[in-house]
Amino acid sequence: MRVKITITGNVHDVGYRVFLLNQADSLLIERFDARNVHIGDKQALVVLVEGDDEQVKEFIEFVKTNKPEKAVVEEIKVEDYKKPIRSINSYRSSIMIEQLNKIIQVGLNMLEKQDEMLQKQDETIRVIREEGGKTRDCLGRKIDNVAEKVDTVSEKLDKVAEKIDLLRADLKSYMDERFAKIEKEIERIKAKIGLG
Repeated sequence: MRVKITITGNVHDVGYRVFLLNQADSLLIERFDARNVHIGDKQALVVLVEGDDEQVKEFIEFVKTNKPEKAVVEEIKVEDYKKPIRSINSYRSSIMIEQLNKIIQVGLNMLEKQDEMLQKQDETIRVIREEGGKTRDCLGRKIDNVAEKVDTVSEKLDKVAEKIDLLRADLKSYMDERFAKIEKEIERIKAKIGLG
């Protein structure tokens, strides 16, 4: 049995494809595909399934009665499908690559935001140090007491700056390690699907 299931509503970016892939996998369905599309101005998910009649019927019933938590389903349409459908293993490989790419993009955005935050912190520390120096110069010896307190604050800021530098180095090391692992995983996936 081969069917096309069209699900419309708020169905993109809610984990719907992986949700259905897991169910198809648990039913031992061998042919599966799912694509996020737009039909007019509405989000839709087109799912193609091929397998034993009982497997496919059970899958259709699952689709009609279950959905990811954040999905909003407006309509489910089931129709016969005549064209070939790729293997579930092929689909699983492509969805893994797609998800890894999303993870990489999020990681890159996080690094960019981290760098912006660290630049702002560095600028703030630089301004505080400059202003502390100007204050000491202007008031001179008349406020030695205050100058000592500013020096103490400056020392603390130096320690904070050192800690920030250490945190930055730790985070960079961690992100470098994570990206290296992701790159290795992508290479492994490419090798498994014959792209490498």
